[in-house]
Amino acid sequence: MEPPSAPPHRGHIPCQGLLLAVSLSTFWNTLTTAQLTIESVPTNAAEGNDVLLLVHNLPGNLAAYGWYKGDRVDPDQQIALHVIEQPEIIPGPLYSGRERMYPNGSLLFQKVTQEDTGYYTLQVINKNFHSEVGTGQLCIYKPVAQPSIQASNITVTEQKDVVVLTCLTNDTGISIQWFFYNQSLRLTERMKLSHENHTLTIDPITREDAGDYQCEVSNPVNSIKSDFITLAVSCPST
Repeated sequence: MEPPSAPPHRGHIPCQGLLLAVSLSTFWNTLTTAQLTIESVPTNAAEGNDVLLLVHNLPGNLAAYGWYKGDRVDPDQQIALHVIEQPEIIPGPLYSGRERMYPNGSLLFQKVTQEDTGYYTLQVINKNFHSEVGTGQLCIYKPVAQPSIQASNITVTEQKDVVVLTCLTNDTGISIQWFFYNQSLRLTERMKLSHENHTLTIDPITREDAGDYQCEVSNPVNSIKSDFITLAVSCPST
């Protein structure tokens, strides 16, 4: 996997940010070149995929650069170090064998897991012993599993019964959306969603509510719908 030559410039939003903001610090003197920035490609990744921390505006005249786990330069958290005049990458205490460093300073993570989520720090030092430090972030998500729907009752009487539909999922950090006949559900004054949309209550039920319902769970890397559940609404007996 080769790093892109000209990725788009994006803004920063924590853990779902598009550009990973950089903090600058001084080793002896601060570099005066364009600001070093680090971009996660892709911004959000699913477990098992490869993710690149792509470096922009890498200073010239470099002597060495190193990557660290966390938001600071800590020798105990070093992943790897590259001394420019040496052909080999020097592995650090946290090197797992899944990382690959590129000549432009970028760092590739292969087959990421949720444990890789977090901040990463790049330190670059030039031959005049000037140093610049950039801190970026990886956001790794587990793909969501298919949810299911539990209904308080699926055969109900118009203007008499109340129906509660619950979207069942073991995933966390998700969004939930409801569908009616495969279209996004339009809420009426008789419908109420619980906090985070786990439960849909229809009170009272009417014939126009009869039909097929689904819920969909999603996170930044994927989404999946439940199977259909069908409500049958009958007229009240006279």
